[in-house]
Amino acid sequence: MTFAPRGPAQRPLTGQVALITGASRGIGRAIADTLACAGASLLLAARDAERLARFAASLRTEGHAVWHHPLDVADEESVRDFVRKGVAHFGRLNMLVNNAGIGCFGPLTDLSSEQWDRVMAVNVRGPFLLCRECIPHLRKQRPSFIVNIASVVAVKGYPNQSAYGASKHALLGMSKALAKEVHADGIRVHVLCPGGVDTDMATQARPDLERTDLIQTQEIADAVRYLVTRRGVAVIDELHLHRQSSPPWA
Repeated sequence: MTFAPRGPAQRPLTGQVALITGASRGIGRAIADTLACAGASLLLAARDAERLARFAASLRTEGHAVWHHPLDVADEESVRDFVRKGVAHFGRLNMLVNNAGIGCFGPLTDLSSEQWDRVMAVNVRGPFLLCRECIPHLRKQRPSFIVNIASVVAVKGYPNQSAYGASKHALLGMSKALAKEVHADGIRVHVLCPGGVDTDMATQARPDLERTDLIQTQEIADAVRYLVTRRGVAVIDELHLHRQSSPPWA
């Protein structure tokens, strides 16, 4: 699935700044590359400092404007510092993509409290902190965007995914309420709920799956590009991405 063409002639985001979490690999990396090719300057965050630095360097080599810093999205002071320094670097913020997330898979009875808390911290607390700190800056731009990467498990339940499913349900619920709160400020809140995507998490959770049947990260990136370049007036878009052959999980 491709919503919009890419290439030098297609740069509708020139002059805009996008903050992307979980940007060093997988979906986040594809989103960063796609928005950069559309003209956006990038604020990139990820936990893996070395991998993030290599990716940022490769983008700069291609002529893209990038500021990056390692970040644990669950750490409040680190999030505040990242947003403050990043926005100061480019002088504005037009869009936030909350992509960072972790999985924890297995029967609920086998999960430790620490595993449950960490999934909630990264998948729910992280987007909450990023939204809270970014909204004052997003209010200065019209329109501006928040795109939260959820999952099909945000609307359905599957065995051995209780912690992950609960976190994505929470992210979707928060997004629905937030969309109402910031609509009058010109901030558009979108949620993507993809099925199985060809990432490291997919291999971790279901090593038995045929990876060629999975959604490709570029398809998710193209969907994000579409959402942040369209001029519709919807309060919230729950964009569900799936293929007929994809397994019913993210």
